[in-house]
Formats: sequence, structure tokens, C-alpha cells
Amino acid sequence: MESLRKPMFTILQHWRPHRGVRPRYCSKLANTSVTSKETKTHVDAFKSQLSCGPSFQDFIKGASVKKSFAADEDLYDNHSYLSEDLEMGNSRKVYFETYGCQMNVNDTEIAWSILQRKGYLRTVEINEADVILLVTCSIREKAEQTIWNRLKQLTAMKKRRKKSLAPMKIGILGCMAERLKTELLEREKLVDVLAGPDAYRDLPRLLTVADGGQQASNVLLSLEETYADIMPVHHTTHGNSAFVSIMRGCDNMCTYCIVPFTRGRERSRPISSILEEVRMLSDQNVNSYRDASEDQLCSSGATRLSEGFQTVYRRKEGGLRFSDLLDRVSRIDPDMRVRFTSPHPKDFPDEVIHLIAERGNICTQIHLPAQSGSSKVLKAMRRGYTREAYLDLVQNIRRIVPEVSLSSDFISGFCGETEEDHLQTLSLIREVGYNVGFLFAYSMRKKTQAYHRLEDDVPAEVKQRRLQECITVFRERATRVNAALVGSKQLVLVEGESKRSANDLSGRTDGNTKVIFPKEEVAVQSAESNRAPISAGDYVLVEILSANSQSLRGRALSHSSLRETVKNYDEHVSSNTTMTETGP
Repeated sequence: MESLRKPMFTILQHWRPHRGVRPRYCSKLANTSVTSKETKTHVDAFKSQLSCGPSFQDFIKGASVKKSFAADEDLYDNHSYLSEDLEMGNSRKVYFETYGCQMNVNDTEIAWSILQRKGYLRTVEINEADVILLVTCSIREKAEQTIWNRLKQLTAMKKRRKKSLAPMKIGILGCMAERLKTELLEREKLVDVLAGPDAYRDLPRLLTVADGGQQASNVLLSLEETYADIMPVHHTTHGNSAFVSIMRGCDNMCTYCIVPFTRGRERSRPISSILEEVRMLSDQNVNSYRDASEDQLCSSGATRLSEGFQTVYRRKEGGLRFSDLLDRVSRIDPDMRVRFTSPHPKDFPDEVIHLIAERGNICTQIHLPAQSGSSKVLKAMRRGYTREAYLDLVQNIRRIVPEVSLSSDFISGFCGETEEDHLQTLSLIREVGYNVGFLFAYSMRKKTQAYHRLEDDVPAEVKQRRLQECITVFRERATRVNAALVGSKQLVLVEGESKRSANDLSGRTDGNTKVIFPKEEVAVQSAESNRAPISAGDYVLVEILSANSQSLRGRALSHSSLRETVKNYDEHVSSNTTMTETGP
């Protein structure tokens, strides 16, 4: 899904004399009157000599001077002091551990793709590894503490490694590498390599430097890096689903969030690159997106937002929008589900919602991170909307997509949150009724605006008590939401065996709710007597028999397909519509 990376050029402005200083041009005609035309000629000749003259490299003994650069040369990857052979992996084995969000899963796939090209091998056995890379998260303090504890364990393992083998190298990738560079490199010498989210291309060089006994790091953020030419190597357990990254960074600047400071400014991956990866995934088996790389297809005007929502940055003009991307992705394979995650509620204009309703393979599950039910707290968070605007959006989504399933994020105990604010969050959870939720106590992060401007004044025990109350209310409502599905037939994409029993299978509905059902042969099609076993990646029709807050239990009826289910649904809706129109 990505095109080759362009070389970086520095374009200098035309030289101008300093204000108040008269330029002097030396020549053998110094005492002769010169016309302005002749002066211009001398100046142009002088500039020409400068541009063609020696460069800095000419004054370095033994340096070879390149008179020109090939148009496709990647200067970023050209390390003249390291030969190409030194950066090769030479079949060394790499072990990855991934922590945090889906973006880190994708980062792992990108990093592995880069190392694989250089001759590294991947292992799932940590004891076999020559290189251990942790892809890290900095969103909360607990996540970082987990990495510190893990580093101590790995360092002990490193010391126990046989002397006959090459020394093991430990690397930190991702957000924690960018945020805690100095501490990671200096604290007890636990890390050999650091690579920030925009520096994965540099991993082969960093590992080569580390092999020489030095610590190596690159945590520079980029305004352009999208890894558009790197095809991720997907490495999922069952191979029936994959994350496809469409953008990097964030411009929303919510006061509690570290992401803009660890992942940089918002950059959208070219649509051609995304479509290529989706086609590849089809063949094998984050809504503010705005691709400005295909100017001839760009929309005009500012990006549309959800009604009643606003941004902290100036509205962006032109470019292919998320609705354009979603439209094109959904057309690639009608029998492949498309689900998107981590949007901001502001990015749900009506065209996106209508597209979800119209396309049978776009999942009717929408993630709407509320964060709080209090307009006062939302303002302190700089979320760009009020409680009322959020509820209006929920109502609009349910009007257009009646069968929608909603999930959300909530933070308990943000700066200045009162008991009244907390009660408003509880009431929002009750009123909306989510089937999936991600709830956390607030953890202040350095560099964020909250760290610089607000006070973390809610005691830890109060945060935890409020969090538990939110979890309790959420589970009560999720149980009711899921119970409404008992007796229905749901199309389930099978993921594999249940974690709790080898006699059961597990999969997910269109609404992303987990379904557990017995492993047994079922009809190939609903009207056929031929039966066949169920495998991971199959679509099966499941009758729901019971429910709790986290999952459904049922019985598989038959093999099916997304297209067949959508067709039957459309015929059912058409039949009901006809009956309504002709009824008394």
C-alpha cells in the first residue's frame, strides 16, 4: 500500500544582502564606473561560479565527490560509513513483543517487513532470539511500568546467554522510545537499540551499530513518514483478520493525550497504497483520513464534521476523504468484512454513516470514544463537543443504522472532575447502551497540555472508585444490549478455538461481539443436508441462546457467506416494506 520513498532535498532561498549593508563586488575594474546592466552580468557570473565551485566534500581528504544525485536515491537510508553487507541480518533471529493499541500491531508488521528484507529471521521462541524488540505504549503509566519490569527480566536472560553465542540485543520500539529516550539509554544499561515510530527504516543500521558494542537510537519524528512503500508482513494467530493502518500521528491535541507528542503530526497514507494492501489480504484468504496525494481526484472545500463538533486546528481543505477510502475498500471484496477503529466522534458526517448502512460488508459497529459524560470535563479535555452534541450524534447514527453496535472509551478522574461530573458520565453510559467499552482511571502524562496547564487533583482512591462504578454500570447495560440478541440468528466470522475449551469455537458478529458455540459439523448451506466441519475464517450462521456482558453463546446452524446473508436481509427488508405499503 505504499510508494517508494522520495529523496529529501533542501531548497535554499535566493541569497539576499543583509539589510543596511551595501553589497561589494570585487573586480579589476574597481575604480571604473559600471552600468547597472554590467553589474547584473558580473553578479550572475559570480553566482554561476559559486554553484559550480567546490563543495565542502572537496576539502575533506580522500572524500569522493558526487557531482549529481540520482532522482530516486534515498538519502535517509544512505549511510556512507556502513557498507550494505554490515547492515544484513545474516539469518539472525528476531523476537517481537507487542504492547498497547492496534497501531503497535501494525508497527510490528512494518518493522518485521524491513528486517526481513535485510535477511533477519523471525522466531516465536524467545530463547532462540538473537534480537528481542519490544513495541511499546506510553498511553498510561501502568503500560510503561510493564515495560520496565520486562526489561529487567530480559536483561537477566541476556546475562545468562551462552558465551559461545553472539551477545543478545534488546531494543525498544514505538512511543516509549520517543518519550523516554534518555532514561532508557542511561538507566542500568538495559537497552541496546531505540527506534521511535518514524524511525523503523533505520533499524538495520541501529542493530549494526549495537553489534559494535554501542547503544544506538533514532527517535526523530517526521512530518511525512507513512511507510507507504513498506508492505506489512501480517502475522496473526489464525490469519482471518488483519489491521491495515491508514494514517499516522494525530492533530486533535486532547489535553490528556500523549499521542501527538510520541507519534507526531497527522499524516494520511496514500489511498493507492491502502487499496493495494487490502487487495493482497483479500487474495490471501481513523476517520480524519484525508489523502492529498491524488490531486486530480481531490474534493474541494473543508473537511466535513459531525453536526455540533469542532476541531482545535484549522479545518483542512481538499483531499480524498475517509468516505472515499471506505467506499473503495468496501468494493474490493464483497465477502470480506471491513471494520474501522479509533475514530474521533467529530469525523462522522452523514455520508460516512449512510455508507455504513448501504454496504453489507462494512460492519455496523462504530467506536465512539466519549471519554466523559460531562460537558465541563469535555471542555477541559479539549474534545471539541458537548454532551448534547455527542447524544445527538448517537441518535443520528441509530436513525440511519438502526442495528448499529456502539463501543466507547471513558476516563475516570480527569483533572477537576467532580462527583456531579462523574454522575453525568454514569448517566451517559446508561442512556447510550454500549456493547463494548474501554474504561481507565486517568494517568497524567508528561508533555501533554494537561501536565502543563491542569492539576491532577482527583485522589487515586477516588479515581479507582469512580472507575469501578463506571465498569459496573457499563456491564449492566451491556448485558441488556446483548440479551436483546437472544433468539436471533447472527452471521459469525470464526476466529478459532475458544480459549476456555477445545470443544468450542469462537468468533465475532458484525457488531464485534464474541460468540462461543460447540465445535461440530454443520450444513454446508442452510437448505442442504451435506455437512462439513467449521474452520477458522469461515462464516457460519449461529442461533444465539444466551448472553452476558462480554459474550454470546449459541449453536451453529450452517455455513454461510456475507453476500448470502446480505441478500437474505435485503429480501427480508423488501418484503416487510411491501407488506407495510399494501397493508390496511
